[in-house]
Amino acid sequence: MKLCNRICSIAVLCAVTAIILSAQTYTTLFAFGGTNGGSPAAALVQGADGQMYGTTVQGGINAETSPCGPTAGCGTVFKITPNGTLTTLYSFCAFSLCPDGAAPNGALVQTASGDFYGTTSGGGSSSSCAPFFYYGYYVPGCGTVFKVTPLGLLTTIYNFCSEIACADGAQPIGGLVQGSDGVFYGTTASGGANNTGGTIFKITPDGDLTTLYSFCSLSGCADGQYPSGALVQAANSALYGTTLNGGSSPYCGSVLPYLSGCGTVFKVTPSGAFTTVYSFCAQSSCADGASPNAGLVQATNSRFYGTTARGGISESCSDCGTVFRVTSSGALTTLYSFTGKDDGGFPNSSLIQASDGNLYGTTQFLLPTIFKITPAGSLTTVSGFPTGVEYSSALIQDTNGSLYATTSYGGQVNATCAFLCGTIYSLSVGLGPLVKLQPTSGPVGEAVEILGNNLSGATAVSFNGAPATFKVVSDALIKADVPSAATTGKVQVTTPGGTLVSDVSFRVHP
Repeated sequence: MKLCNRICSIAVLCAVTAIILSAQTYTTLFAFGGTNGGSPAAALVQGADGQMYGTTVQGGINAETSPCGPTAGCGTVFKITPNGTLTTLYSFCAFSLCPDGAAPNGALVQTASGDFYGTTSGGGSSSSCAPFFYYGYYVPGCGTVFKVTPLGLLTTIYNFCSEIACADGAQPIGGLVQGSDGVFYGTTASGGANNTGGTIFKITPDGDLTTLYSFCSLSGCADGQYPSGALVQAANSALYGTTLNGGSSPYCGSVLPYLSGCGTVFKVTPSGAFTTVYSFCAQSSCADGASPNAGLVQATNSRFYGTTARGGISESCSDCGTVFRVTSSGALTTLYSFTGKDDGGFPNSSLIQASDGNLYGTTQFLLPTIFKITPAGSLTTVSGFPTGVEYSSALIQDTNGSLYATTSYGGQVNATCAFLCGTIYSLSVGLGPLVKLQPTSGPVGEAVEILGNNLSGATAVSFNGAPATFKVVSDALIKADVPSAATTGKVQVTTPGGTLVSDVSFRVHP
């Protein structure tokens, strides 16, 4: 079964020169070289130690013996400091036939234990899946869920396609999200009870997996097909996501001719109750967008925001993609249609809401760009990319205020990777420091980790104004307990340098 996570069949690209706005500071922090990783596709995650952690689809020290292509390697886990010092923690396919996994495509998630959890789209102990074409090579296996320590000790906790006919799913592309119940939730792009279309699953930190839903349960896959982005847990505890194909709209063009439908937005509860929220291409000529390849973000106004890689209503480009807003009940508004000019085209990564309240994202083709868009839909191109650098992951905002991401292409000229080896970059857009929370919701008494910079002299922590008991663990970490008077809202940390505010509100559970 073929899989194309990057809308790779879009072949008509325009050669244009990127314009980097002088008001912004784009910095290439690191260029991969193959043995230390190659072709990163996932967003970074900031760890409790202040460093950022991520994965690469290719590369690693096992490249010479891996089945993922000549000298390509099957991927890595790495960490990198905010100033660009990288350490490779683990190289996949360390054993024959890759029982430890191959080609990790999703972002990592760190738990209170300090360990990181993630998925690989290939590898694992099952041989039921045919190798699939990915980043220029055929990757073996059905995929895994893994745990890795900050020091690089990796444990495979689940092998997909462990059930007959891959009823438990296969080839997870998006990463995991840890729910408010402590369980991880994710999707697989193929497999399931209907032999195609993918699944939604939940899995405990010990590896006990439950399939919540199998796509293509309706005729013509009207419920969706091929989820490739990560899920997001909303304030109502339900999980929301997108599918690349399927839905109630008809055949969606020639980009992926073996698939039908233009994609969906869906909702699933932690117990598995499933609802299709919206089917794309419901409007004439797909003016509302088509083929959402990334997950959603819930903004502070409770609305969900996302991108479609195709569709739109631009006069200069009828298929360059969109930014959209959708309510939990399925009312969708197309906020922006890309033109394929200075604003770029084909957004393929999820958005983030930064501390200034704006949403930031990237486009992939034509003129690859980094853009910001207000919740109301006013879009500004923030920066371009250096020549040859493409396929940016979703951005993250570090606690120092800057934005960080990876690119799958560009960087060092080197024969190790299929299309150069990719980079890690930072972008300063003038935003100040902040703090992040792990987890972002919980009951009174819950232990919460607060990540930041220069926290050693902190004198007070409050949850929406309610003082909390806390302990300064390091310059980058505070541990606090949710106070009895806490209500849902931002967390504030008072330091000698000023008051730092959390990027998101902490939701207090009953």
